[in-house]
Amino acid sequence: MSPQAEVKNVTVPWVAAAREHAEPLVMVTAYDCPQGRTADAAGADIVLVGDSLAMVVLGYPDTLSVTMEEMLHHVRAVRRGVKRALLVADMPYGSFHLGTEPAVGNAVRFVKEAGAQAVKIEGARPEVVGAMVAAEVPVMAHLGLTPQSVHRLGGFKVQGREKAARQAILEAALAVEAAGAFSLVLECVPADLAAEITGRLEIPTIGIGAGPRCGGQVLVYHDLLGLEERIAPRFVRRYAELGKLSREGIERFAADVRGGRFPAAEESYGGLPPAAAAGGDGVQKVYG
Repeated sequence: MSPQAEVKNVTVPWVAAAREHAEPLVMVTAYDCPQGRTADAAGADIVLVGDSLAMVVLGYPDTLSVTMEEMLHHVRAVRRGVKRALLVADMPYGSFHLGTEPAVGNAVRFVKEAGAQAVKIEGARPEVVGAMVAAEVPVMAHLGLTPQSVHRLGGFKVQGREKAARQAILEAALAVEAAGAFSLVLECVPADLAAEITGRLEIPTIGIGAGPRCGGQVLVYHDLLGLEERIAPRFVRRYAELGKLSREGIERFAADVRGGRFPAAEESYGGLPPAAAAGGDGVQKVYG
């Protein structure tokens, strides 16, 4: 296990001081209790309940459709599985766009009602970051390709390739840091821009499609494990093919049921044996 995975409980200050650690930060998304437990046990430093659940779990066409109540429900579920990692809740579209007061109110709900230790917001909104931090809600910022801005951006495209766009992202990064963000996700920006931003900031950057020189990396649970079998973005590396294995397993189960091979005798219960023959009370255990 890595030195970072030996940290008893990951905290916001520990993440913010990532430059002092020997290894990059590891962040993984999760959307239910078993996924949270798995990511936590595997040594992830940060578990993010991403609004990507809209697409990979709830079947929506984009991230814009997921609601506050749906996000709260899933954050609560993941909270039950995460013991060590820092739990971050992604604030959905519309929950922080209508002014600082409703934004802070929604952020507080994630902490108070669902057990999140921090929230993540997309876009260059230093005033919102500052208001949340003032209300004791730690904020992870998110710049570059921000999926909630898909209509304004004209699709899912790499951001920051033109000089003006690069400068805007750099200035936004400095602004959210100054406002109090403890970390920054950089999504789908050129690797050299991500490296420049990482070098300019004191807080850690966490990349997704932003090259190897960020302070950490994040991938979506379903993408890295192959549960989501759509064509993966260029920045995704498959570490397992659980979608294929799951489908094959269910196909074998269906074939055995239809062929009369399941359940077998050893997977069925007989009549209640006499207590003397059973050597006890005669009760057959369901488990064990």
